[in-house]
Amino acid sequence: MDIQGLRAVVVGGASGMARATAELLAEGGAKIAIFDLPTSEGQQAADALGGVFFPLDITDEQGVETTMAAAADSLGGIDAAVNVAGGGVGKRTLSRQGPHPLEDFKRTVDLNLVASFNLLRLEADVMSRNDPNEQGERGVVINTASIAAFEGQIGQVAYASAKAGIVAMTFVAARDLGSLGIRVNSIAPSLFDTGLTSMAPQEMKDALTADAPFPRRMGRPVEYAMLAKSIIENPMLNGGTIRIDGAQRFAPK
Repeated sequence: MDIQGLRAVVVGGASGMARATAELLAEGGAKIAIFDLPTSEGQQAADALGGVFFPLDITDEQGVETTMAAAADSLGGIDAAVNVAGGGVGKRTLSRQGPHPLEDFKRTVDLNLVASFNLLRLEADVMSRNDPNEQGERGVVINTASIAAFEGQIGQVAYASAKAGIVAMTFVAARDLGSLGIRVNSIAPSLFDTGLTSMAPQEMKDALTADAPFPRRMGRPVEYAMLAKSIIENPMLNGGTIRIDGAQRFAPK
């Protein structure tokens, strides 16, 4: 799909990898709608890009549905969606305090997996009403997994399970939506220099990425953005999860 004139929703676009993606797409001529928490800098980000901001908690199912409809109305439709929001807790399956609290597990799965699917299904619904381009394409959705989906660390049982669910649903969703000309892909980042990790001392960052063959550093938000842009532009990228990790594999801890 062409970036010029693209109507894109970027979830989590107030900061980090999502903001870098919104900025890169806007530079290419895309129209941007940013979804992020009401307490975020989403409005400032949208204003800087000439886009629109929709305050949203992605775990609010009805709120997501209402906001998606409002964004589609504002943009005149949705051609691409990049879903980046997520998070988790660090707890072992069994610790000295007892079994992993089930509510914490459910909350992590809800935030990462259930919310991602809810966004995906609603984004696809809007895209299905687009006129196909010359290649028969109506839209593309990018979800965000993690390399923890493949080799989660000790204490990441909830987070790794949720991110692995995103990987698993990607191929099936691509099959489900292929007849409509809607592609679905996921990006699985390693440690990126965003959020709390960006505030860590440099020696801690170096230690966390010491086993990465090259480059031996945290990822930069723009590198995620470059990959997201490539996925949007390349119609043969469908149904897969692409690692962006400098060939790093998480150690047990």
